[in-house]
Amino acid sequence: MAGAPGHRVCRPRSRVLRAGLFALLALFAAVPGSPTRAGPAPGQSQVVQSGASAAAAPAAFALDQEAAFALSRSVIGTRPVARVMRDQDGREVSLAEFRGKPLLVNFIYTGCFQVCPTTSRALNGAVKAMRERFGSDQFNIVSIGFDQPTDSPASLRIYAGQQRIDVSNWRFLSPRGEDVPALARDFGFSYTRSPIGFDHTLQVSILDAEGRIHRQVYGDAFGADSLGEPLKQLIAGTMLADTQGLDDLIGRVRILCSVYDPLTGKYRTDYTLYVELAGGITFVLAMLWFALSEWRNRRRTRRMAMG
Repeated sequence: MAGAPGHRVCRPRSRVLRAGLFALLALFAAVPGSPTRAGPAPGQSQVVQSGASAAAAPAAFALDQEAAFALSRSVIGTRPVARVMRDQDGREVSLAEFRGKPLLVNFIYTGCFQVCPTTSRALNGAVKAMRERFGSDQFNIVSIGFDQPTDSPASLRIYAGQQRIDVSNWRFLSPRGEDVPALARDFGFSYTRSPIGFDHTLQVSILDAEGRIHRQVYGDAFGADSLGEPLKQLIAGTMLADTQGLDDLIGRVRILCSVYDPLTGKYRTDYTLYVELAGGITFVLAMLWFALSEWRNRRRTRRMAMG
């Protein structure tokens, strides 16, 4: 939920000691036998994380991982409402403006001093690897600041600079405070305040060119492999729908022939598809040549018989 005007729950480093004391007091004040946080379902161990440290947030403030995971999955296939927000430069931007290309969306808050910066830097590394392989204009990225009014355009601009994110197709958006709850539900994003900031879902939503949520990717160490594979299919599909010439077709084949190399953290060309295409073309040409030869031989035989 939006914070009170002028109040900030978790400022980078400046109020960590006070937040820690609040966390300890909350732990000692907890009544024995009170409900505890549900354990994660298989494959969900990194779905929810506190803005500072998950272990530091008492159960009373923590999200239910199973419920957060279920909400996140439930919105796949839906299209978030195209709400208007302001970017890091103060310009109004509608989510509808990003349709036509795949879009990566994640939620952050600028008062976070550990998890959100780590996630943003990891996402930045993955984006650079994907831009090198797929092209710089094949997809867009959006980071939404959900702690309002703290996450203002100015705060988001400073945050982006601190994380050394300078990507032309990456926008940091500041929504209106009253829009945050509905915006979070649209993307299946869960969050709750804790004594040290926020306990929230760690996810990147991958939207297709029509603005529908295609996949949710979880964790705080996003790699080009986990994001690149679904993004690759979406880009190739978009290029096929918009193909206008041989260059577009070659570009689509190039993207489909890209495979992630864990040793370098980048994509490289897999020539298997090229070989298969060459083999298929050779086979078709050979069959055409054989059919043409048979037709000529039969025609020659008929002429000889008639003569």
